[in-house]
Amino acid sequence: MDRTALKARAWLVGITALCGIWLVHNGAVTRTVAPQPSTAEAFAAGSEPRPGTRVAAPLRPSEPVRIRIPGIGVDAPMTGLGLASDGSLDTPPAEDRNLAGWFEGGTPPGAKGTAIVAGHVDNAEGPSVFYALGSLKKGAGVEIDRGDGRTAVFSVDAVEVYEKDEFPDHRVYGATAQASLRLITCGGGFTRERGYLGNVVAYAHLTEVR
Repeated sequence: MDRTALKARAWLVGITALCGIWLVHNGAVTRTVAPQPSTAEAFAAGSEPRPGTRVAAPLRPSEPVRIRIPGIGVDAPMTGLGLASDGSLDTPPAEDRNLAGWFEGGTPPGAKGTAIVAGHVDNAEGPSVFYALGSLKKGAGVEIDRGDGRTAVFSVDAVEVYEKDEFPDHRVYGATAQASLRLITCGGGFTRERGYLGNVVAYAHLTEVR
């Protein structure tokens, strides 16, 4: 795994601590666990991008400022995430339920390589920005407005869920030849004691620039 992937993996450790707060506070029995992806949305043959889909040329790096995912009602500002003193990546403020973070030590969305964007599944008050990430379907669109005034449009190739001890670091964080995007939140099974037991990852690639 390269240095970017190592940093991103450390970030995953940081966000795990804030998963499932709403469910823990309010009781898993009376609350609905966030949607989880079906096997139909997983990679059919491990291919990315999906065969037959358009692949746009990567853009020059530029800071992302907003993310929209119409299929699940996401329309949120973005914030850069750096490294904390323990080497893990800082998480978006938990109290802001409509905020996504991007790993600014890595690839900006739309540039060549693998961009990492993540958001909380919930906080103590209820569902947060990526609560419905597990319900995304293949082919769904993801739009990211950038500081250069351009909008990078991505198409979802697959949505998968992993147990924490089986998280595929290289597959998620590894470098790609095109402009790729990974959207990450908590998911999998849920217990009151441990919160969510895994992570949902949506894989996407750049298809259009506006």
